[in-house]
Amino acid sequence: MSERIHQQLAFLNEADKLKSVVRGTTLNDATRRENSAEHSWHIALYALVMAEHAERPVNVDRVIKMLLLHDLVEIDAGDIPIHSAAARDVAAQAAIEQAAADRIFALLPADQADACRALWDEFEAAETDDAIFAKSIDRVQPVIANLESGGGSWRDFNVTVEHLETRVGIKVRRGAPAIWEALSARINVWFSTNT
Repeated sequence: MSERIHQQLAFLNEADKLKSVVRGTTLNDATRRENSAEHSWHIALYALVMAEHAERPVNVDRVIKMLLLHDLVEIDAGDIPIHSAAARDVAAQAAIEQAAADRIFALLPADQADACRALWDEFEAAETDDAIFAKSIDRVQPVIANLESGGGSWRDFNVTVEHLETRVGIKVRRGAPAIWEALSARINVWFSTNT
């Protein structure tokens, strides 16, 4: 087997571990918590379907690539639910994720490692239109899951509508304001009847 194929398969085998990273968010039917691989697939599908609602024009292929790669670092770093107390230590988590990105992307041949790492870094920086929209969609899917599951992680972490607005709404509105506007009525109804 060529060295290139060996490296690519090693990376793909490592990526399989993302299926074992359990997230705070449940499936829409609330039967169990989703894993990070399921989340990555689902938000890639969200991007494909919802790209027309991006605040600015985006390259949906690049957005999907970012979304498929962005949570691979959770293999080492784990998933930190956005509403948890642990999520507040941003610097410590960023350092862990940077080290994970160094290790995981280095499994690939150099050209692919550089390309994937550049997309991951772009997503993390959230400065380009593609990355801003990708970050927005990453935040939308858990909101939908919480609405569909009767509150899911919102109940677990005692989330308030104000907390949701500052931790999630601002980011969604930055890249997909029409989507946040469409969700706002449902969010407000849920919080007014459940808190």
